[in-house]
Amino acid sequence: MSDSSGLYVVVLAGGISHERDVSLRSGRRVADALVAAGHRVVLRDPDAGLLPFLVEERPDVVFPALHGSSGEDGSLLGLLDAIGIPTVGSSAAAARRAWSKPVASSLLGASGASVPESIVLSHESFRELGAAGVLRVVRDALPGDLVVKPAMGGSAQGVGIVTDPNDLPRAMVDAFTYSDVVVIERRIVGTEIAVGVIDTGDGPVALTPVEIEPTTGIYSFQARYNAGETTFYAPSRLDTAAIETVAAAAIHAHLTLGLRDLSRVDFIVDGAGVPWFLEANVLPGLTETSLVPLAIDASGTDAATTYSGLVQAALARAGRNSKV
Repeated sequence: MSDSSGLYVVVLAGGISHERDVSLRSGRRVADALVAAGHRVVLRDPDAGLLPFLVEERPDVVFPALHGSSGEDGSLLGLLDAIGIPTVGSSAAAARRAWSKPVASSLLGASGASVPESIVLSHESFRELGAAGVLRVVRDALPGDLVVKPAMGGSAQGVGIVTDPNDLPRAMVDAFTYSDVVVIERRIVGTEIAVGVIDTGDGPVALTPVEIEPTTGIYSFQARYNAGETTFYAPSRLDTAAIETVAAAAIHAHLTLGLRDLSRVDFIVDGAGVPWFLEANVLPGLTETSLVPLAIDASGTDAATTYSGLVQAALARAGRNSKV
């Protein structure tokens, strides 16, 4: 339990996913910010000792900073809810909706949002129906440049841009390395924008939209987490009308998927100013090169204030009184 100096917060970071290193960096940044805000913080890996530790310690709030399936597919969030630990972030059900890119895109498309045309293939169907025949149908149905990506996962791992049809088989193999289901979608040409959404109890608010300009033209894993490989603009260089439109689209996605507290929604804004939904992240990167911290700074606040507000919101949602 907390002492008089603030709340007792356990920050979860690490895990065994492909994004472990990114998660550790996010967790350290979150922990440092919460300490700066006056909270008592313990940084923990989600290992076999975690649940007994939480049951024994009963921290005021848990703040997951986990990326990949260990934190974003809803499994751990459901267990935390089952043992009654107030937790920053979305519910397990909402996390499952966002974790599956085909599910999230289907829900957003049904709600009226612009979503790229796509085909979703399981590894099993790809093998059973024959790769050559499947790829022929895909090329005929989706002419032009394509994006091939794992149906689940983050940090652009396994994502490929296909401009030559002969490169499609290789892109499929790379994506299947990270997921048993792959999304092949029509590539939207435009400006890549990420919008952080924060809700500390008064409803979701879009942070300053961040424009992404990687030096190679592709926002890859390396471009995301290696300093100097991407130029970020916060606010975006888009005109005011387009910025307002993409910010509203992010809040719409956040609400449509039933997310809470914190999310990041990614778009391509085309030449007509239309934001095309790509994906929503329930536990976005919070490292020194990540987009949400950049947007927090550009929005006129700081990480300590924002993360502390999220901790307070999680505690209030659990029906307990704030202590700071």
